[in-house]
Amino acid sequence: MKVGFHIIGAKGLQSLKAFFETFGGEAVGYVMAARDAAIEYDAFDDIEDYCKASSLTFCARGGALDGVDEQCDAIFAIGWRWLIDETDKLVVFHDSPLPRYRGFAPLVNMLIDGCDEIAVTALLAADQYDRGDIVAQATMPITYPLKIADAIDQAASLYAKLVVEVGGAILTSGSLQGEAQDEANASYSLWRDDADYRVDFSRSAIEVRRFIDAVGYPYKGASALVGGLSVRLLDAVALADVNVENRQAHLGKVIFMEGNCPVIVCGSGLLKITELRDEQGASLLGKLKFRTRFEGC
Repeated sequence: MKVGFHIIGAKGLQSLKAFFETFGGEAVGYVMAARDAAIEYDAFDDIEDYCKASSLTFCARGGALDGVDEQCDAIFAIGWRWLIDETDKLVVFHDSPLPRYRGFAPLVNMLIDGCDEIAVTALLAADQYDRGDIVAQATMPITYPLKIADAIDQAASLYAKLVVEVGGAILTSGSLQGEAQDEANASYSLWRDDADYRVDFSRSAIEVRRFIDAVGYPYKGASALVGGLSVRLLDAVALADVNVENRQAHLGKVIFMEGNCPVIVCGSGLLKITELRDEQGASLLGKLKFRTRFEGC
């Protein structure tokens, strides 16, 4: 058995390590990695270093594989966002309990929605994204507050578990069998761009805090406008509410200062911002006027 890997990020690296430690280097046909400007840590350099230290064939996205892909019994795609030609032996690993959350940024959207578990699904490639037969799934309960970086670490352990499980199935039978998805339960998770980082202060403070945690490091972080300039809300705490007269007219306004931390009016509850930076990364705590309005979406 030989498996080719197309991987990005910490979950890709952890999955590769688990597979290598279980089946040995002779089972790894090649490893292709890519840089990802959308996240602060794409693990590219660490993946390349691990491959060199383990004597694995490594290739950056766009490089030539020189036929090593043709010698593989399967190709595992983890965090990969580009087309792979060998769809007949492609196994995609996806951050959700398919058929729910097909598509993009499923883990981020699941955290924003307050789902009570995270999941990873291994599925066979299909003509339409994330609609192939399911080979295996793994889930893990979660509790909030939960930052996306910690959720990624937890999901990485599920990836590693499934990669070994699916690899073992290929080793045993030489092929994979999947189960068709139930279309009645399907939902879609859409891509997110810079506009989707903007905070909606009409939501409850608990929901806004959950949003801030869900789009934080390794992503860019939740944003708002202060005086027409973009700022990043990187950490916050939901506080008990007070009675705000004509509340809807004052969403996003600072109501209190606790030390250097502004406390903002939300649709319900109050939000204390404990880490606030400008787009250049400089802290803004202690630099805001009391009469400050955070403009969200």
